[in-house]
Amino acid sequence: MTLFDVVRKAMLVGFGVQEKVNEFVNELVSKGELNQSEGAKLVKEWSEKAEKTTEEINKTVNEVVGGAVKKLSLATKADLDKLNQKVQTLSTSLKKLEDAGKTEKKSESSESSESPE
Repeated sequence: MTLFDVVRKAMLVGFGVQEKVNEFVNELVSKGELNQSEGAKLVKEWSEKAEKTTEEINKTVNEVVGGAVKKLSLATKADLDKLNQKVQTLSTSLKKLEDAGKTEKKSESSESSESPE
């Protein structure tokens, strides 16, 4: 199970809990233990807290993963993109050198066949 799967499941559980909170508040309102505005306020407060917690979890996960990548000295996407660009540049330079070498060899070959020895 990947870290992404763990976070995804935690968020799904959170959504499930939110649904249960809504059901519970609606039940309290229907029993008359809470009025409609109190119930709405309670659901809103809980939703805001859940959202804040989700943001904190995301921030923590990003920090942990970022730290792990740094500690393991793993290449980031930006690192790989830089390397890819360097490889492309080197490939282009090499191709130009190969082409120049072929042209030079042809030139030397035709010169040596033309000059008497």
